[in-house]
Amino acid sequence: MPKSVGSYIFNAVRGGAVGASEALPGISGGTVALIVGLYDKLIGGAGHMVSGIKRYVTDVPRGRGRERAREQFRQVDWSVLIPALVGMVVFLGLAAILLAPLVESYSQYAYALFFGLVLACLWIPYTGAGRKWRAWHYLVALVFAAGAFLLTGLPGANLPTHPVVVFLAASVAICALVLPGLSGSFILLTLGLYEPTISAVGDMDVAYLAVFALGALTGLSVFVKILQYLLENFHHLTLVVLTGLMAGSLRALWPWQTEERVILTPTEVPVTVVFMVVGFAVVTAAIVWERRKRGQDVETEHHQVPTRV
Repeated sequence: MPKSVGSYIFNAVRGGAVGASEALPGISGGTVALIVGLYDKLIGGAGHMVSGIKRYVTDVPRGRGRERAREQFRQVDWSVLIPALVGMVVFLGLAAILLAPLVESYSQYAYALFFGLVLACLWIPYTGAGRKWRAWHYLVALVFAAGAFLLTGLPGANLPTHPVVVFLAASVAICALVLPGLSGSFILLTLGLYEPTISAVGDMDVAYLAVFALGALTGLSVFVKILQYLLENFHHLTLVVLTGLMAGSLRALWPWQTEERVILTPTEVPVTVVFMVVGFAVVTAAIVWERRKRGQDVETEHHQVPTRV
């Protein structure tokens, strides 16, 4: 069935939300992809694209593998992936110009909103496998939560902008795009490369951006296949790990970071809490709506099944 124009716009907006989040330190694009329901489509589609490109590069020149490569591409939901990727690029640029300065000016309230969003979003991977957690699952989640908590508390480094360093940093930071709980911008900030990267974008430093893009493409092509394999073969355990990573990463979004305040205004704490509640409520409402819609779709399909006489 052909997709409507509205569905393409909807997928572009969903991708835009993921792209915009990547411009903000502390906000995970993978987490936002979970919230907007794009995560599985992005991971699966990217994995099949990587496999198809690999077969074209390695097998087709030898006179074989063309049909296998095409089969990989056919498994990609292009009607979702292409609008989402376009939305990501457009909104990433807009967020870097418009949203990032706003978040910097009102960082406490922005972090409070995102804290509530991510806190409510924990329910998605927690229940995503449809299986009951055992005691050792909670232990695994706790270990990865502790790791994410320590990682987000590391002091910022000041690495040189050597091409090798930029390549490796990009290959690591881009993995956060598909890994809920970790922010690519936060990783760059920790490595001391966030400001040089933003400046390179503004100054159109082609050499820097080319190395960064190559590193990002390399890291993403390797990591997305690993994550796709884990989701397909160890789905429940992978979601347990993602839940722990997201929980531990909440440290990066705590509204009261390290600044020392002597005097708090009477409205500061209540307003901050309100933003937390709003963020939590938005995701909760989205989860409830999605569950009800899924139930209605299942019921509709059940009624449409023809009965045998």
